[in-house]
Amino acid sequence: MSQTLPIILNLIAALFGAVGQFFYKSGAAKMKTVPIYQNGSIFFGVLCFCVVMVLFVVAYRLGGKISVVYPIYASTFIWGTLLEMMIDKQTLSLPQWIGTGLVILGISMIAVFSKPMA
Repeated sequence: MSQTLPIILNLIAALFGAVGQFFYKSGAAKMKTVPIYQNGSIFFGVLCFCVVMVLFVVAYRLGGKISVVYPIYASTFIWGTLLEMMIDKQTLSLPQWIGTGLVILGISMIAVFSKPMA
């Protein structure tokens, strides 16, 4: 079975995971004044991670191999970096750019060279 759809699902899961982390970060900043049970940002972060888990299950149900699709979830680091750059106007240092490039290279190699399941 092809790993394409499971890979795509894990890329989408990674985007939801990064958005969830961003909500956690904004929720954490509010925790001095807003109790956790009233913190909408924390709630939306948890909701994003529920979506992540559902996408994982669907990807594995479709025949995704853990050794292929789970490393694709590492793209959550890239999505998170892009979100922070766009929303918080963060800049990256040269080592951060190099590390991000290495993550992209590793994910790409896993996706391109994965063999379909027999």
